[in-house]
Order: sequence, then C-alpha cells, then structure tokens
Amino acid sequence: SKLLKGQYLMLPLTLLKNLVVVFFLVVGMVVGLNVQAVNEPTKQKRPLSTVKVAKVMSESISDPIEALGNLKANENVDITVHFAEFIREIRFIEGQRVEQNDVLLVLENAEEQALLQEANFTLKDAKRQLARIKAIAGRGDASQSLLDERQREFNVAKARFSGIESRLKDHTVSAPFAGLIGLRNISQGAYVAPGDVITTLIDDSAMKLDFSVPAVFLSTLKTGMLLTATTRAFPGEVFKGSVATLDNRVDTISRTVIVRALLPNPEGALKPGLLMEVLLHANERRALLIPEEALVPKSRQHFVMIVETNNGVSQVKQRQVSVGERLNGRAEITSGLADGETIVIHGADKVRDNSKVKVIHAIHQSHQSQMGDN
Repeated sequence: SKLLKGQYLMLPLTLLKNLVVVFFLVVGMVVGLNVQAVNEPTKQKRPLSTVKVAKVMSESISDPIEALGNLKANENVDITVHFAEFIREIRFIEGQRVEQNDVLLVLENAEEQALLQEANFTLKDAKRQLARIKAIAGRGDASQSLLDERQREFNVAKARFSGIESRLKDHTVSAPFAGLIGLRNISQGAYVAPGDVITTLIDDSAMKLDFSVPAVFLSTLKTGMLLTATTRAFPGEVFKGSVATLDNRVDTISRTVIVRALLPNPEGALKPGLLMEVLLHANERRALLIPEEALVPKSRQHFVMIVETNNGVSQVKQRQVSVGERLNGRAEITSGLADGETIVIHGADKVRDNSKVKVIHAIHQSHQSQMGDN
C-alpha cells in the first residue's frame, strides 16, 4: 500500500514537468513565428520614392526696385495775358482739346487797331516820299542829306508799324502747344492783368513720373530702363514706361536721387498729381530660376537633387548650387546648374544622394513658373 501511495505522489510531478516542457516549446514556436513574420517584410524590396521633377530653363529676369512717385503733365502752362485789358471774346470751353496756335482769348483792341491804321498811313506816305526823293536824286536834283532824311523817316515809320502790329497780336492769346484745357477762371468782359490765371493747358499725351530711388542703385539706373506703374485710381491696370533722365545730384538728407520716367498716355486716363506705385526693372539678364522648394538647405549651403535616367532607371544626385535673388517663390541659381538639366522640385527632402526614384509628374519649368506667377 505504501508503494502504491508513492507512485500516486510521483505521477503528478512527472506530469507537471512534461506540461512545463510543452509550454516552453509552444512559446518558443510562437515567438519564432512572430520574429519570422517581423523579419519577412524587411527582406522584401522597398518601394521607390516618388518625386516631381522639372527641366531647368533660362528666363529673362530683373532686380525689382519699388518706389512711390507723382505724375506730372509732359507740358504744363498757366494761360495769362501780357498786359492789363478787358476781355472781349473767349474762344475755348473747359475740358476742350486744342491744337497749337489755336486762339483762346481776345482782348479789347480798338485803340491798337486805330494806331495800327495810323501807322500804316504814315508808313505808306514815308515810302512814297522816299521813292520820289530817290528818283530826283538819281537825276542829281536832290542832295544826299535829303535822301538820308527820307530814308530815316521811312525806317521809323516801318518800325512803329511793326511795334503796334506786335502789340495788337498780344491782344490775342493762343495755345503754345496742343493739349487739354482746364477750368476757366474768368468771364467775358472781365478786366485781367498780367499774372492772372485765366485757365491752364497741359500736354497729357505722355506723363512725367518723378520718384526717388536710394543712391545705392545709381550704378544700375540708366535711361531707357523699363518700369511698370499702378495706381489705386485704376485698380488692375498696369501702365508701362521707361526712365527718361536722372537728377544731377543726390539729396544729402535722404541719400536718394530723383528719377524721371515717361508713361505714354494715349487715352488721357492718367492725370497730373496721381500717386503711382512704381516697379523698376533693373539689371535685366537671363538667369536660371527654380522653385524654392527644390532647394535643400544644409547649414549655410544650398543643394538640389539632379535626376539622371539611364536605361529607364532614374537616380538622384545631390549637387551644391549658389543662390542669387529670390523672386515670388522662385530662386535664381548663379552657379551649379545648367540649362536643360532635370531637378527634383517636390520631394527633394525625402530622397538621398544616389537613391533611385520614381518620376510621377514631369512638368516644364517655365510652365510652372507661369503658374506660380499667376
């Protein structure tokens, strides 16, 4: 009975040991399967990174110089009189366009007309007397002194006639150039004196635009440079012009130089006194432009990813570039790139040097630039 009792006690211990061994075997198998499952994907080939690329193209660019300027008429004059007199006739209408030498105003001239008529009679008489004395002197019946006296009288009469005729012309005020008449400040029959502004006349076929530019840009400012100007008076409209001249000195306080440009104004839309926002295009040149997102900055250096395709396989090469001006989300490349090369413009920060990539969307650089500008 004691033997049977010991066998009964040993049986559970043996069974327990077997169960423990089976448990660890099962755990080992499960762990092994999990490790295999984890390592299995790593053995598979990683998918290629997808990037967007574009060809580098050269474009015409310039360095923008922004300024504010005021418009002036190409020609501007206050219409007044040469001497005090009453106004007899007004021959213009406010806002009228006139041609050069069109009569604008006529002053009272009855007295000058009478004086001119008298001077004309005197001149004709002096001319007849001179002709008669010349005929007599030709026969030797008149002295030279008498001939000289008649010649002097004729010359005096002629000069007096010319003077009165000139004063009579001053009674008529004419347009000195073709242009647009302003507001009328007098009425017919009014008494006017020199200096009284009767109206204004401007030549608005072209407008002068004066603006100040920092003196540091003197080396780039040249006559003929192109510019664009806008004003809030005409939202959405862009007026084009060019630099006509520069001032002959630099302001010692602001350290700026006044630049004068000419804006064609064929429709007469622009008016003197308008405030204009000016964009001057300096240092025009051909340059390589790329989107700023194509740049990979590292410390103080910039890199781009060049895409090279051989036998249908595309691979990126990292290359250092020098960056010039930045214009509306684009960067000028001064060295490191050549016209026609293909670069990564989207996803450059996700690829490494010499890695293979998949090009999913190739676009033309200049087309992208136009889209970015718009």
